[in-house]
Amino acid sequence: MELTLLGTGAPAGLPRPDCPCAACAAALGPDARAATALLLDGALLLDLTPGAAFAAARAGRSLTGVRQVLLSHPHDGPAVEVPAGLPQPGRVPDGRELTLLTGHRVRAVALDAPGTGYAVTGPEGQRLLYLPPGGAPAGLEEPAESYDMVLADVVGRPDALAKLRAVGAVGATTDVVAVHLDHDVPPGPELGRRLAAAGARAVPDGTTLAVGVYEDVPDVPRRTLVLGGARSGKSVEAERRLEAFPDVLYVATGGSRNGDTEWSARVAAHRDRRPGSWRTVETCDLVPLLEEEGPPLLIDCLSLWLTDAMDAAGAWDDAVWAERGEKALRERVRELTEAVRATRRTVVAVSNEVGSGIVPSTASGRRYRDELGRLNAGFADECEHVLLVVAGQAVVLRG
Repeated sequence: MELTLLGTGAPAGLPRPDCPCAACAAALGPDARAATALLLDGALLLDLTPGAAFAAARAGRSLTGVRQVLLSHPHDGPAVEVPAGLPQPGRVPDGRELTLLTGHRVRAVALDAPGTGYAVTGPEGQRLLYLPPGGAPAGLEEPAESYDMVLADVVGRPDALAKLRAVGAVGATTDVVAVHLDHDVPPGPELGRRLAAAGARAVPDGTTLAVGVYEDVPDVPRRTLVLGGARSGKSVEAERRLEAFPDVLYVATGGSRNGDTEWSARVAAHRDRRPGSWRTVETCDLVPLLEEEGPPLLIDCLSLWLTDAMDAAGAWDDAVWAERGEKALRERVRELTEAVRATRRTVVAVSNEVGSGIVPSTASGRRYRDELGRLNAGFADECEHVLLVVAGQAVVLRG
């Protein structure tokens, strides 16, 4: 089954008309995207958009062989003219299945938002799922057979991908292609980086793909360290890297700090951002979690883990530190980094980068700064990806 993407952008396109934002200003050349529309084997058109016939011609395709035009979402703009010779567009009721003369079978998939998803099976058995902007499947059954290709709003609804993964509809060999791309993420390398973390990719308008060819499926990094200063956006970046996966275990190392209202507000803000399917455990005992099999871990953060480890080692007392505290802390850090090296789980860890700030005025403060630098370096050595977040922008240090 051959798929040509006549457009890969949001319904308003990218750049949006008359939008002065930085993302729209940078969306030039291959980063400019028309509204998403898919042409399957020249016979089935999913979503009719303005200029579809010209887009097909630019891609070396024609709409003259189209036998069915299906719409996936309400069109809010001006009426779209149907090119001469093209069948009248329509929507298929949820759960209904069409069989085309070309041998394609199309099943309408119910969503949790206005619109319809389409599961298409080609004449030779390849399976494709197309979801409209802002939509995720509703009422999925488990287990499900993996699709060969999924085209979805990965940036706007990463939870849709998580739901599909939870039931097996997206597997290790599923080619996930991001469509309906809007100006809420910068184009170019930053878009590619964010999508790769979700196991997805983007392609330029006019690209033709063979459904069932898997060599371009990104490898999701198994161990990632996200560094950053205070309020840099490091926790948001870490959460974003796992929001397309189900059953994430969020490991909070800071405890509850009873009576600290500011800390409670911070914890509540973090909790409100996280998907409802994630579980939370409050612990600094990270090694057993890393040694177990299980869903992805998000550890936030190593800085607070180090505070707990230094408390246990008596690191704040110079005499205890010199006698046994330094040795005990080094052993704790060694156990942690060895567990990271051996883990089979997907791990995203957050830590503070404090080495570039003001030199602490106290000996204990300088000791903490130095030990955190050592911990970050040791942990980073065991990670495939290391990021530094500055002013909300992620700089790739490794991977």
